[in-house]
Amino acid sequence: MTVNIRNIALFSIVGLLIVGTGLVQGWNSALLILNMGLISAIMALGVNLQWGFAGLFNIGVMGFVALGGLASVLISMPPTGEAWSGGGLRVLLGLALGAGTIAAAILTQKRMQGRARNWATLAVLVGGFFLFRFVFDSAVGAIESVDPASTGYLGGLNLPVLIAWPVGGLFAAGAAWVIGKTALGLRSDYLAIATLGIAEIIIAVLKNEDWLSRGVKNVIGIPRPVPYEVDLQQDAGFIERAASFGLDPTTASTLYVKFLYGILFAIVLIILLWLAQKALNSPWGRMMRAIRDNETAAEAMGKDVTARHLQIFILGSAICGIAGAMMTTLDGQLTPGTYQPLRFTFLVWVMVIVGGSGNNFGAVLGGFLIWFLWIQVEPAGRALMDLVTSGMSDGYWLKDHLQASAAHMRLLTMGVVLLLVLRFSPRGLIPEK
Repeated sequence: MTVNIRNIALFSIVGLLIVGTGLVQGWNSALLILNMGLISAIMALGVNLQWGFAGLFNIGVMGFVALGGLASVLISMPPTGEAWSGGGLRVLLGLALGAGTIAAAILTQKRMQGRARNWATLAVLVGGFFLFRFVFDSAVGAIESVDPASTGYLGGLNLPVLIAWPVGGLFAAGAAWVIGKTALGLRSDYLAIATLGIAEIIIAVLKNEDWLSRGVKNVIGIPRPVPYEVDLQQDAGFIERAASFGLDPTTASTLYVKFLYGILFAIVLIILLWLAQKALNSPWGRMMRAIRDNETAAEAMGKDVTARHLQIFILGSAICGIAGAMMTTLDGQLTPGTYQPLRFTFLVWVMVIVGGSGNNFGAVLGGFLIWFLWIQVEPAGRALMDLVTSGMSDGYWLKDHLQASAAHMRLLTMGVVLLLVLRFSPRGLIPEK
């Protein structure tokens, strides 16, 4: 079997699994798995750029995904007029004062000499901090007091939500630049710890800064790039077309909306995959793999290793930010409490490893396959445990234990799949060429 036929067969198997889900569990479930599989494939593509191309061990993926989700709120939600008049400009002034304090401290360090430099820098930092808190805290209090049950935050720019997808990539890229400038000189294990810690900081900010994202109160009602089901159900033309397929308006509208989301997500994935392939096969891509395989030799050939690492770290993080904006758009809400770095970052890394690190098509395959398993394993495990314990009496300790253990089938299956792939195909299902 040639490599191309094998790869086509693997993608066909995943496609058949999704189609089978539609035939057995309903097309609503199949389309939901497909849409999240497309988003997961984009995340895996971003991580593959960092790890597969350059060997950068980033386990702060969820921080960049969360920034993409924040972009959906800041771009698409309508502004809260009363909050802006109560403290919006003062918040911006406070943030400007904070940034100015940092810039002034850096400038003081560069311009002054001797022991006076340290005292002057300390004075700038302390004075700037108290001034920042004085302006910022009063503004935040005013904003969060505006109808906190439904708003209590500044809102957004009320622009089309599709604009938020590239903006989410820009947010993640900006954060990656800051992280990369400080952490990319670290050894791989220290880089992993640094990225995880910074991801936790980003998510903690989203959870606690209500004026920005409503924190754990969540932002709901994020505008859609596709029609609402209720509008379709009141459209006579749509009802007539649904009846021609033998569908009731409610089912047809749900499937139609999910199908439109799938088209949008597929377009984004195809564009990013095409760009990633062009990058991989370019002189830049060959340089990145040379740096990954032997940094010392690449540096001896005159390559700026740190600059190239920063470049690809920003690109991979931007792709994760785009995926985060898409996921929040699909959900229709921003829920900072659901961003769990260790859990979902682990899942994305399993996608990359199982699919094939260093191969873009492998990362896409891993995204679809692992997300399918993640969704389907728990109900399948519960059904299996019900079958195994069907002959046991109710209340029997072993039956209760096995049925309670079904909830852990997801993590168990991920571990088993990872071990099997590493044992029989160590370079992934679609290895790097």
